[in-house]
Amino acid sequence: MSYNKEIEDVFLEFKTSPEGLSPDEAEKRLLEVGPNILDAEERINPVKVILHQFADPLIYILLVAAVFTAIIRHFIDTWVILAVVVINAIIGFTQEWRAEQAIRSLQALAAPQSHVLRAGKRLEIESSMLVPGDIVSLESGTRVPADLRLFEVKRLDIDESTLTGESISVHKNTQVIRDEGISLADRRNMAFMGTLVLSGRGRGIVVGTGRATELGQISDQVRHVKPAPTPLQAQLGKFSRWLGLVILLISVASVALGLALGRRLFDMILTGTALAVGAIPEGLPVVVTITLSIGVKRMARRNAIVRRLPAVETLGSTTVIASDKTGTLTKNEMTVQMAWAGGATYRFSGVGFEPAGEILDERDEPVNLKNHRALEKCLRVGLLTNDSRLGFAEERGYYPDGDPTEVALIVAAQKAGLRLENQALIYPTLDEIPFESDLMYMATLHKSPLEDGNLIFVKGAPEKVTARCDCILDHTGDKESPFGDRETVYSQARAFSREGLRVLAMAYRRVPAEVTTLNDELMKNGFTLLGLQGMIDPPREEVFTAITQAKKAGVRVIMVTGDNRETAVAIGRRLALVEGENIAVLTGSELEEISDHELFNRVREVNVYARATPLHKLRIVQQLIKNGEVVAVTGDGVNDTPALKASHIGVAMGKGGTDAAKETSDMIVTDDNFASIFDAVKEGRVVFSNIRKVILFLLSTGLAQIILIFISLALGMPLPLLPAQILWLNLVSNGLQDVALAFEPGAKGIIELPPRKREEPVLTSLMLQRLVLIGIVIAVGTTYTFTRALEQGYALDHARTVALTTIVLFQLFNVFNVRSETLSIFRMALLSNPFLFFSVIASIAAQVAIVYVPAFQMIFRTAPLNIYDWVFVVLMAIVVLAAVEVEKAFRTRFARL
Repeated sequence: MSYNKEIEDVFLEFKTSPEGLSPDEAEKRLLEVGPNILDAEERINPVKVILHQFADPLIYILLVAAVFTAIIRHFIDTWVILAVVVINAIIGFTQEWRAEQAIRSLQALAAPQSHVLRAGKRLEIESSMLVPGDIVSLESGTRVPADLRLFEVKRLDIDESTLTGESISVHKNTQVIRDEGISLADRRNMAFMGTLVLSGRGRGIVVGTGRATELGQISDQVRHVKPAPTPLQAQLGKFSRWLGLVILLISVASVALGLALGRRLFDMILTGTALAVGAIPEGLPVVVTITLSIGVKRMARRNAIVRRLPAVETLGSTTVIASDKTGTLTKNEMTVQMAWAGGATYRFSGVGFEPAGEILDERDEPVNLKNHRALEKCLRVGLLTNDSRLGFAEERGYYPDGDPTEVALIVAAQKAGLRLENQALIYPTLDEIPFESDLMYMATLHKSPLEDGNLIFVKGAPEKVTARCDCILDHTGDKESPFGDRETVYSQARAFSREGLRVLAMAYRRVPAEVTTLNDELMKNGFTLLGLQGMIDPPREEVFTAITQAKKAGVRVIMVTGDNRETAVAIGRRLALVEGENIAVLTGSELEEISDHELFNRVREVNVYARATPLHKLRIVQQLIKNGEVVAVTGDGVNDTPALKASHIGVAMGKGGTDAAKETSDMIVTDDNFASIFDAVKEGRVVFSNIRKVILFLLSTGLAQIILIFISLALGMPLPLLPAQILWLNLVSNGLQDVALAFEPGAKGIIELPPRKREEPVLTSLMLQRLVLIGIVIAVGTTYTFTRALEQGYALDHARTVALTTIVLFQLFNVFNVRSETLSIFRMALLSNPFLFFSVIASIAAQVAIVYVPAFQMIFRTAPLNIYDWVFVVLMAIVVLAAVEVEKAFRTRFARL
């Protein structure tokens, strides 16, 4: 539910008498009555979904082809074509089913049981039965069951990273907030459904359940957002409509021309039908599916699992990747990287929660704490003024048990050799003041090992801690000097902040041994500043290289995060997402104030978005798509799911990703490695390149047949090919080679080419020109061999066998032409695609069989060829290689001029 004035009005009344406010009164006042409706209401209707899949124009073409095939081929291939239709429907059904699975994953985040106070009675009920007005108790380790307005907290820290993207846990309070436009991450008096309680306890009144929660709003977005069609889907749909219309017109024209020239009606209908079936690349959907499947297998070897086949090609045409920061660009592991103590700056190696690494001084030499006492004391305060622990398990390694920020301080101390269990024995804790947002510090009272009194350790915001300090420790760690020039400390803190570090200051004070409890008076002054520690959620080591590769590939990477502006900019600089001083950044509050029209213009230049909510991320993606970008969105949290679905391709993280993000995504990166995405981008480009090769190969056969038939009709010749021979041509020349082309390896440097434009057609101008060249060469060459055979006195069946063999060999040589648009076949390894080589051998064997096997001779009306016929047709078929090689050489030379 949106945070508003009505919530606070009810809360203020409730706060005066929490036990007396009944659920009915709360429901009436909050206007939020309703059941938990995270369950999927709209069930999938299989019949409706399958019928919906037949709206694809290519499917209509295939159904028509199936009817034609049934007439001509006696139903032999009808079932194959119909199988393609059914497979297409099944794939569509599976895709729509995932929408329901995404909703179920969101529902699974709800806590199964909740402790509530209802009508003065304490109950334990199912979380789905909560209603506004119930009072819910929270404790460490539980998942929040509904959106709660907190009225009682005790050191309550909640992990909201899956909802807001913020890696730092949120310390909750009960203060009234009147600002209606405050961001989700700053609503400290609210606990949100699906988030995790890290430590402490609290109670709150339910103000939202189901769709009325922030998580429910995300669920609604996932339910209603329509995924953008992929470029491949859009282009193949347009291509199939265009191709179907052209072939239909050509078939009708061939029948009309034949009748005008005195041919028999039955013969021309049969020829027109065969021509339509031969020209329609009915194998294209199957080959596209096979090509995409091969891409899926290759990507899986690179740690990218594709859940939706069209996503394979979409990656190759992606122009923008919108990425979350926490857990995607960064490790989601707070790490101390810098420290300042005794006037010296120190650097910490190692990242994450594993206490491996060392501390280096300003000369990059390892530090021995015996010679750096000020640093030792600074690290000890961070270690002991701490409520969290560093956990370890065999299956997951080191992990934070509590606030990741506090665990980062423990890890930093352990890198210096300080162990929590030992230090806790030496400095027993007597009392503490927990961290509160209004105090901005935490303090603990310890017994001194020197028996000369007790020690107060304090850590917190630099401005709050330094205000209580009268002295500062020098580099020896023994001498305390008057704290005069505070600007030096503030300047150092600002320098850390500019690097994206979250800065905490550490100080201590000696008090008499009689002091065993802490109070406000003791905390006012008298402290000695020990130093500063700066920590960050570090970027992944491989991300910088991946972003560099993206730039070379013409792919723009933008960051959408829930972090504040300074942290977002610092991370952006580290990853080379942004450069210079005047960096364009949009924050969540700014996004709320601008219209979609203004955002439409701003997304062209902004690469960093800070304090962004899930709905902000969705708006950004939608406006990028409206700008004509092909958008991929990476993410791992619940907050990413609407944008994952709205984008052309959603990429979820396999290890750290939530189930909701995985179910909504098109691809899952199993190693959570941002760099793996760019391996997938390369494979995506290879896939589309291979699809284009298949289309060029299939259409060249069809165009050659069309030209050949029209030439024979115009010249009054007998038809060079019978309908059955046309269908055989499709089988032997296209049946294996088109599939073999799907196994083509990627061309060198393909990742460095700019992304394919979204509006770019499947057939480029170069492909169209080459298609016409190949079609003319094959048609003219086949016509020549046919007429020559007739002139030599061959019988008509013999001449047609010569023509059929010629056009088959033309296509078998032509398959090597389409392997590259620019590269000569003599510069490509013949066996780099062994499947293609052996498919050509198999096709030659099949053609030999129908020429010489009597049974096939009867079916296809062929005649045996002699050795001279074979030599002649082979030499003629080689012409297509020579013609395309000359054309490639001409284009290469012309491009250099």
